[in-house]
Amino acid sequence: MRKTDDIIEGLVTDLKPVPRHALGRRFATGILPAMAVSLLLMLAILGLRVDMDEALALPVFWIKSAYNALIAITAFLAVYHLARPGGSEGRFFGTTATIFAAMAVVAAIQLATSPAETYPVLILGSSALHCPLLIFAFALPVLAGNVWILRRAAPTELRMTGFVAGIAAGAAGAWVYSWFCTENGMPFVLIWYSLGILLTGAAGALLGPRLLRW
Repeated sequence: MRKTDDIIEGLVTDLKPVPRHALGRRFATGILPAMAVSLLLMLAILGLRVDMDEALALPVFWIKSAYNALIAITAFLAVYHLARPGGSEGRFFGTTATIFAAMAVVAAIQLATSPAETYPVLILGSSALHCPLLIFAFALPVLAGNVWILRRAAPTELRMTGFVAGIAAGAAGAWVYSWFCTENGMPFVLIWYSLGILLTGAAGALLGPRLLRW
C-alpha cells in the first residue's frame, strides 16, 4: 500500500493546475494562423473572384458565405467540447442538419423561380469536378491546426473528434474558397461545397484514431 502511495505522490509532485481558458487560447493559437495560411494560399493560387465588386451586392454570395461559416462555427464549438475527456459533440449533428435543410430550401426556391434551361448551370456550374477538391486542399491547413490543438488536449472519442474537426476544417476551407468561386447557384453550393466539407470530415475520421491518441 505504501508503494502505491509513493507512486501517486511521485505522479502529483510539482503538478501545476492548467491555467483557466487555456484550451480556448490554444484554439485561437491554432485556428487563426491556420485560417490565415489558407487565405494566403487561396489568394496566391487563385486570387479573389474577378467580379468581386458585383458579387458583394448579391444576396447569393452572402448566403453561400454564411452557409459555410455557420457549419464551421458549429463544428468548432463541438470540437472544443470533444477536446476534453468524455466530451460530447452535443447538438452538432442536429444544428448542422438544420443549416443544411435551410440551404436546401434556398436551393429549391432558386430552382423553382428559374427557367429550366438554367438548371445545369445552377446545379453543375462550370467547376463541379474540381470544387470539392479545392475546398479539401484549402481545408488542410485548418485540419492541421485542429490536430495540433487536439494532440495537446485530451479527447476520448477519437474518431468522432477527428470527423467533427474535419468538418470544421472543411467548412473553413469552403468559406475561404467561396471568395474565389464565381458560382452563384445555391444547388451547386448545397451539393459540391457540402461534398468538399464531407471529404475533409472523412479524412479527419480516418486520421483521428491515429493522430489524436494520447
